[in-house]
Amino acid sequence: MTTEIGKAAPSFTLPATNGDIVSLQDFKGKNIVLYFYPKDNTPGCTTEACSFRDNHEKFTDLNAIIIGVSPDPIESHEKFINKFDLPFLLLADVEHTVAEDYECWKLKKNFGKEYYGIERSTFIIDKEGNLQKEFRKVKVDGHTEEALAFIRDNLQ
Repeated sequence: MTTEIGKAAPSFTLPATNGDIVSLQDFKGKNIVLYFYPKDNTPGCTTEACSFRDNHEKFTDLNAIIIGVSPDPIESHEKFINKFDLPFLLLADVEHTVAEDYECWKLKKNFGKEYYGIERSTFIIDKEGNLQKEFRKVKVDGHTEEALAFIRDNLQ
């Protein structure tokens, strides 16, 4: 499975922090901001999640929902949500299969070590389930505004 703008976004079914197993198809009729992040409770990921939280109403006004995905288990996600009062679902991609489908499970290098992990990425999916925009190697500062602007300018 690969990602291609204008084509169906890769489907997924994962456990969510609301206690359900959710699938991409569950959100038909809404624009989706699907963002992949490396790890709960780390500085960049916390800043990104809080930025999405602080702009949640603006996304809602554009008929868009935010969904975060990382390899952390549900228990970690629940603590992250409670600590920072996050108003959106986090999905546990423990086996990183969805991250692989979205091509954001990458070989990374840090302090001379190589390991696989999430390359911070965001995908905008339209109401019909088609991929409309990908943001790769996301820089946290200003990213929420980029995602909002894309939806406002292209998916209304």
